[in-house]
Amino acid sequence: MKRIITLFFIFIFAISCSKTENTGEDATDNSLQKVKESGKLVLGLDDAFAPMSFINENEEIVGFDIDLAKEVAKIMGVELETKPVDWASSILSLKKGDIDVIWSGFAVNETRKKQVNFSKPYLYNRLMVAVYAGRDDIKTKEDLKGKVVGVQTGSSNYEILLNDPISKELKEIRQYDTYVNAFLDLEAQRIDAVVAGETTIRYYIAKENANFELLEEEPLTSQYVSVGLRKGDMELLNAIDNALDTIRTNGKASEIATKWFGQDIIVRVD
Repeated sequence: MKRIITLFFIFIFAISCSKTENTGEDATDNSLQKVKESGKLVLGLDDAFAPMSFINENEEIVGFDIDLAKEVAKIMGVELETKPVDWASSILSLKKGDIDVIWSGFAVNETRKKQVNFSKPYLYNRLMVAVYAGRDDIKTKEDLKGKVVGVQTGSSNYEILLNDPISKELKEIRQYDTYVNAFLDLEAQRIDAVVAGETTIRYYIAKENANFELLEEEPLTSQYVSVGLRKGDMELLNAIDNALDTIRTNGKASEIATKWFGQDIIVRVD
């Protein structure tokens, strides 16, 4: 009797293993194949996030990230399709399959790592504070106590600011759907400061007749910037990583960075 019971459990175990193996085969990653067959890489972006991705005066979506992505798509042999998304729900759009990648100044953090896969980083961006030019009362982060600070909702910057000890000393953290609106309010002095990536702040400072200054002190934090992909889309991830390596090596990435930032700020990783 014991021998029969033992054989029964061995039989059940063998069937379970077979099902597990079959499930693995059925779950083959065809993410790259789908992109190749469609002939396009669908890129989800924030269309008001200059200089990374934004709409110019000709109603075209342009930016540093867009130029990088075009080169990557070219290497992959597909067209690039840009698709503006609500940034606060960009990861949801990715998971639903509305887009293939999130590529718009997408910062790497632990919260996002639980939900998406990241490509190799291509930028290292410092999170800084911008103020209206000439504000003698705001020279350091500590001077923000009792002040109103703007930040983009749904961004990693909001999460970092919220977890910084200074947040408890602020009068208000005011959230904006885009940094365009945040800087408009800073220009009108309806808020006292804006927390954003250094690349974003320097873009607004460089604009004609801009009245903004960067607090030249230690950043709130520094973050890698990468491409976000669905968990499991490893074939597509590898293709994007390989293409990024190619444009780092052939100098195209440096050329694009110099075009947008005046210098080569591309991160090189193994």
